[in-house]
Amino acid sequence: MFDLDKWQEIFAALKKNKMRTFLTAFGVFWGIFMLIIMLGSGRGLQNAVFDGMKDFATNSVFIWTQATSEPYAGFARGRRFNFKNDDIEALKRNIPEIDVLAPRLQARGGSAATDNVVRGLKTGSFTVNGDYPEWNKIDPVKMLEGRFLNQLDIHDKRKVAVIGDMVQEILFEEEEEPLGKYIRINGVYFQVIGVFSPLNSNIGFGGDKAQSIYIPFTTLQQTYNYGDVVGWFAMTAKPGISASVIDEKARDLLKRRHKIAPHDMQAINGVNLDEQFKKVSGLFKGIDFLVWIVGIGTLLAGVIGISNIMLIVVKERTKEIGIQRALGATPRKIISQIITESVFLTTIAGYFGLTLAVFILEMTNKALMANTAENQAFKNPGVDFNIAITALIVLIVAGAFAGLMPANRAVSIKPIDALRDE
Repeated sequence: MFDLDKWQEIFAALKKNKMRTFLTAFGVFWGIFMLIIMLGSGRGLQNAVFDGMKDFATNSVFIWTQATSEPYAGFARGRRFNFKNDDIEALKRNIPEIDVLAPRLQARGGSAATDNVVRGLKTGSFTVNGDYPEWNKIDPVKMLEGRFLNQLDIHDKRKVAVIGDMVQEILFEEEEEPLGKYIRINGVYFQVIGVFSPLNSNIGFGGDKAQSIYIPFTTLQQTYNYGDVVGWFAMTAKPGISASVIDEKARDLLKRRHKIAPHDMQAINGVNLDEQFKKVSGLFKGIDFLVWIVGIGTLLAGVIGISNIMLIVVKERTKEIGIQRALGATPRKIISQIITESVFLTTIAGYFGLTLAVFILEMTNKALMANTAENQAFKNPGVDFNIAITALIVLIVAGAFAGLMPANRAVSIKPIDALRDE
């Protein structure tokens, strides 16, 4: 049942100490406000990072060759070597844990190298990759027109090309249809069979994907006299198998095939994207943990302030409490009254802090949604509803505990001593 007299007493007590009450409540308000803002900002940053990786096969491994760091089997230190076509079948045959295997070769050899591409009077420098169709399963693209490479392109060594949307923009007129047209790559003509746009921008191997051109792997080898050289391998593990398993097995197998010292850690370099993904996930977990530590610390400071203001309220109302005790008020009623005031103050301050923080995050999210830029440092900042409510409930409970010490002090005073208080 609603007790009007009780709430009037609470408001009167808080109003009497309104400046101290305001400053104390502001501490609680600021604590939960900053906690929600920091949690929302961390979620926005995490969403932006993971959104750029969502279409990439995160259980993938990429390996390439470097100079050896140890002499072995009669070969001197510093020897250069290349992967070969035979390695493709060797990997498939000896490592059953591999799900997708995609060899790649770039026309100029380096990951940042570009090639001269001409169409009519227009020219540009773009990255030209020799790929298998499987590459699109590891780093997929969105086909705007036409198709991606297929196995017939590989088998027949067709001179066909799939170009990025920026390549189309540079080499073709705005309303011109690129499919079926020819472009000249380092003096050799290729027919355009597809136009794509990248699905993710946070991960890239081999340069800017929007300014890349895909041609059949076998065509690149034959057309530009690379023989049976393979630039590097991309592979994914089967479901339920760690990418580290295929990474270790592939390196060991290729070391044996190319007479590399087993303990030479430099000769075959690479990136295990599964490990990198776990590191990023761990980083954000650490950020969330730090945010909670800082936020809870700030909230505790506010709660301690609530406890202090309630001690002052009790001290100033000592005589009033004595009268209540003399008239038959039980200790339980006194304790309930003090704790109710503490919880009320904490809840009101916490509610306004939570509401303002959620409002700011929502306005920020709307502003970001209005921004059409592809690369955003933040995306969908916000907090889970359950987390927000949990934080508020914890705050209310903390407010109840904050009122316990003042309440115990109130009931510890003997009525006769309280009546003598001035």
